[in-house]
Amino acid sequence: MNIALSSSNPAVATVPGTVTIQGGSSSATFTVTAVAPGTATIVATMSGSSVQSAALTVTARAALAGISLTASSVVEGDAVTATATLTAAAPAGGALVALSSSGPVIMPASVTLSAGETSTRFSISTRPRGGGLSATITASYGGASVSAVLSVTKPSVAIARFGVTGPTETETCEMSNGGRTLNCTFDGNTSSAPGNIVAYDWSYAVAGTFAQTTSGPVLTNPAVDCSLLPPPPMPPGNPWFTLTIKLKIHDDRGNVAEATDSGARLLPHGACGF
Repeated sequence: MNIALSSSNPAVATVPGTVTIQGGSSSATFTVTAVAPGTATIVATMSGSSVQSAALTVTARAALAGISLTASSVVEGDAVTATATLTAAAPAGGALVALSSSGPVIMPASVTLSAGETSTRFSISTRPRGGGLSATITASYGGASVSAVLSVTKPSVAIARFGVTGPTETETCEMSNGGRTLNCTFDGNTSSAPGNIVAYDWSYAVAGTFAQTTSGPVLTNPAVDCSLLPPPPMPPGNPWFTLTIKLKIHDDRGNVAEATDSGARLLPHGACGF
């Protein structure tokens, strides 16, 4: 048995011309193809009688409309917020937007819009010493890609920043190698300056003070001896000494900046008579 099929609006939805119900069956399936946003009804006709479906609404498929930044220019080490926008609400199951970049930035590899959402935000951090460069931020979804360009500039003044990382936790160093080194790392990678940083002057003190200059931002296992510490025994209270660390940076334009960390801990770990 053949049933004639038609669409009230073929520009919105199309159907095959007929569908056949096999002998012994009371129904048959067929495919309705969505063409464009709008509404249509599907009509089935047999032996001069017709029935029609409820109105079928075809919505626009979500596509990537664009990507915007809260600022087109940012100082190295700072961050901006980006917004990825779709042309329509994300479908059921959400929309996974892939992200990529070129240039001195750090950002997620993707963001997900939940069903019904039309936009989402994400953060873009810039790498220290990335000034004078630009980054192209690209978002991709549904076979389409959009991009935005972020300019990363040098700071107008030098800023010294650093962190301390020990073998098991931050802000902690341990005496090692018989009291001849500190088991920790000083990392000045987040420092910035108008010019190229050419020297990092480190000093670290408890009772005595030691100093070391590096051309790069990282000092690993700083050299010391037992004169760094006061004479034994360990004073009552905490089983560590307060370690004061200072960093002074110099760039090739004569700019200088300093930073101090007075909150690091130094664990003797049995060295130097403790």
